[in-house]
Amino acid sequence: MITSNFARTGIFATLITAAGALTAPAWAAEYPTKPIRMIVGFAPGGGTDTTARAISTKLTESLGQQIIIDNRAGAAGNIATDMVAKATPDGYTLLMGTIAALAINPSLYETKLPFDSIRDFAPIVQAVDSTNILSLHPSVAAGSVKELIALAKTRSLNYGSSGVGGTGHLAGELFNTMAGVKMTHIPYKGGGPAMIDLLGGQVQLVFATAASAVPHIKTGRIKGIAVTTAKRSALMPDLPTISEAGLPGFDANNWYGVLAPAKTPRPIVIRLNSEITKVLMMPDVKKFLFNQGLDPAPGTPEQFGAYIKSEMTKWAKVVKDSGAKAN
Repeated sequence: MITSNFARTGIFATLITAAGALTAPAWAAEYPTKPIRMIVGFAPGGGTDTTARAISTKLTESLGQQIIIDNRAGAAGNIATDMVAKATPDGYTLLMGTIAALAINPSLYETKLPFDSIRDFAPIVQAVDSTNILSLHPSVAAGSVKELIALAKTRSLNYGSSGVGGTGHLAGELFNTMAGVKMTHIPYKGGGPAMIDLLGGQVQLVFATAASAVPHIKTGRIKGIAVTTAKRSALMPDLPTISEAGLPGFDANNWYGVLAPAKTPRPIVIRLNSEITKVLMMPDVKKFLFNQGLDPAPGTPEQFGAYIKSEMTKWAKVVKDSGAKAN
């Protein structure tokens, strides 16, 4: 009798499992049935927020449900990232993730972060790359990367950034390591103050965002000599990459991408990947992002996940070598 009951129970469980497998795709096909919240870890107006809003407007149209942008600034994106890591994995809470929170902060912060960038998330799609431009004050006697390296070996140079641990800071530390020089980092409370001091000659160079550098390069107030990304930027196509201009293999780009909590159903991840990729490739969206110094960079969820892992490894070494720390 006991064996018979177990057998019946096992058959019943198998039927329930099979039924669930059959209905899961149908349930996923109905997604979404209510508004979706996209958490942004920075204040309105920055690159992360701009990217999220560019995507959300078109995604609202394609999915038939409103995408609500929820700005939760603080701790270099850690607060927002942790919120999504602990959210219900049902596709209704998404993160506009950043290189800072996902790839740099895990090694930069002395205290252990409350989330794991790999374990706690389901990558959906990388959204954009953001080019930084190696920008010099006109008084600096260097017009190329090789000339800058030669100059840095003979005199002291200061470079400004938006703060400790940002891509502008760590791009400079990577440059120091690869070029065998020791430029001094001057952190500011944001990219705006750093650019002001570059314009005034208080610092000699800044690895500046394209959005902040390009207007001043065009007026001749600063010199742009190279971009930090592995590929040339469509915004400044005549500028070489640092890699091709003297430091082969140099690549220090800022990026943003969309993630969901771990265990979000695979059909939802695939649906969102497809829809967001379509949005990023729309001509008007591409033009808008281009004007902000942002290049669409979509791919598969697997590619984005592998990229996050590789970026964590790369920046952990840069953080260690530079001694940079945040609390």
